[in-house]
Amino acid sequence: MDSTDDILLETDDKMGKCVEHLHHELSGLRTGKASPSLVDGIQVEYYGAMTRLRDIAGISTPEPRLIVINPFDPSAMPAITKAILGANVGITPVSDGRVIRIPIPELSEERRNELIKIGRRMSEEARVAIRNVRRDANEAVKALQKNSTITEDERDGAIEEIQKFTNTHIANIDKVIAEKEKDILEV
Repeated sequence: MDSTDDILLETDDKMGKCVEHLHHELSGLRTGKASPSLVDGIQVEYYGAMTRLRDIAGISTPEPRLIVINPFDPSAMPAITKAILGANVGITPVSDGRVIRIPIPELSEERRNELIKIGRRMSEEARVAIRNVRRDANEAVKALQKNSTITEDERDGAIEEIQKFTNTHIANIDKVIAEKEKDILEV
């Protein structure tokens, strides 16, 4: 790292990626509503290679509680059905020969609470990742000051800026998990 500006840019970028990763992880948590993200990342064995479902089929949600998968190659239907069942996401595919329909069942109160706990654990892991990024950035800034590259005032200013990034990104995590909890609790 050459300067505090480089450290600050990299820190903000890494913290942003932590929030994005949480967003992606939470999209896989099943709420009571149908969402293509429940199945689009499922790996399907297609002609001997593991392929994402979204790469070999069209995925849509024509109704709030229904996912429809339209394979580009009808011969892939059995492999897609098997992969969905093997993914253990709590959904059962129904094939009619042309498309695969996945009705999304209502969530029980117990399952909703379990999903909220999982989401909170994921958000705490994201917070820890952000704090680790902050720690690394603070150490890099202190090393610059120790090497006489920057002054104490510049070091203190950079550390203050890093803390602002941390507060902003942790607030974003809190907002993301609150939205997901609201989705899960919605009946």
